[in-house]
Amino acid sequence: MLTLLPQCFSSKCPSRALLDQIADKWSMMILTVLNEEPHRFNAIKRRLEGVSQKALTQCLRRLERNGLVSRQVISLTPVAVEYEITPLGRTLHQPFHELYMWTLDKLPEVEAARRQFDQAAEVK
Repeated sequence: MLTLLPQCFSSKCPSRALLDQIADKWSMMILTVLNEEPHRFNAIKRRLEGVSQKALTQCLRRLERNGLVSRQVISLTPVAVEYEITPLGRTLHQPFHELYMWTLDKLPEVEAARRQFDQAAEVK
């Protein structure tokens, strides 16, 4: 079992900010898309249904700042930008895959719990 030190729950703990930045849905999906091969911005946007341009831009910048994604400007006309997962970012592939598999495996139980909760809320 993982033992956490009390400071891990402090708002000043740097791990808290990093976890917030890598564990959100867009970061996980972007890293999964880039795990296949490098992609340009619009190709990533097309793969991630529902992501806004602003959300994608902000997320890519956070991932780049944390060393998980690299950004390369390609001198074409017009100029293009390509994003690639870094070796550090690639280390997240296995834990993300395991979380995704857990999600698929446990989704029926979660949906049953939701129905039960919602039914109990309707009775009140």
